[in-house]
Amino acid sequence: MSRFSKLVLVLADSSLERIPEEILSHPSVQADAERRGKPSEQLLLDRSLHHAAMRGLNEAERRGRPDIIHFCLLEALGSILCREGMLETYVHTVEDQVIALNPRVRLPRIYDRFKGLIEKLYLDGAVESGGETLLKLQRMNISRLISNVKPSIVVGTSEHGSLMPPRRLGEMLSRYEKPLLLVGAFPHGEFKASTAKQARTLVSIYPKPLEAWTVVSRILAGTEEVVYYPKTSSARIGSDP
Repeated sequence: MSRFSKLVLVLADSSLERIPEEILSHPSVQADAERRGKPSEQLLLDRSLHHAAMRGLNEAERRGRPDIIHFCLLEALGSILCREGMLETYVHTVEDQVIALNPRVRLPRIYDRFKGLIEKLYLDGAVESGGETLLKLQRMNISRLISNVKPSIVVGTSEHGSLMPPRRLGEMLSRYEKPLLLVGAFPHGEFKASTAKQARTLVSIYPKPLEAWTVVSRILAGTEEVVYYPKTSSARIGSDP
């Protein structure tokens, strides 16, 4: 019988950060700040708006994509695993910040409102409602996060990992009480070396690059098939007419 309790999802090396100091005075950044009515240092870096300013940034091709995190979180927090209390979700950023998400948080569906929420989180360190903490931000590297979570196993995703269909991966994860899954929430490349070494094994659900939110949705669905729709309940679920 499976010992599975919950899956820990970590969106690792995420392309989520405030605008770096060296480009705060760039015209595209200043124009965005004026439009938003906020100081430029409080804004999230966003390639769709700050592309010209980002040309001189180190590893610019991996940065400034809050939309990736937005899509991934909508997939994760709306999943059956999350609704059933079997998913714990974290965002680890490229700057070694960690966002812990309450599974009951309802994130804005509109991208600009999502960015506004995360900008508020960076300002206040937490987002609360009704006496409950919904989002919490802490300075933390990936090693410390994993140490705090204490998972049964750490599995990373990569197009170069061992090819495994989502359901088979779900079956593997379900053998552990508290498996942790690392999904890279960045547009190009691989995990940082410090992140990759945390994984006991690397797996792939497709031998070519996929968007991070596709990886999240497929793996969660594969895991749900195993832990939420057990074979013994097939008679209750019904069959095709």
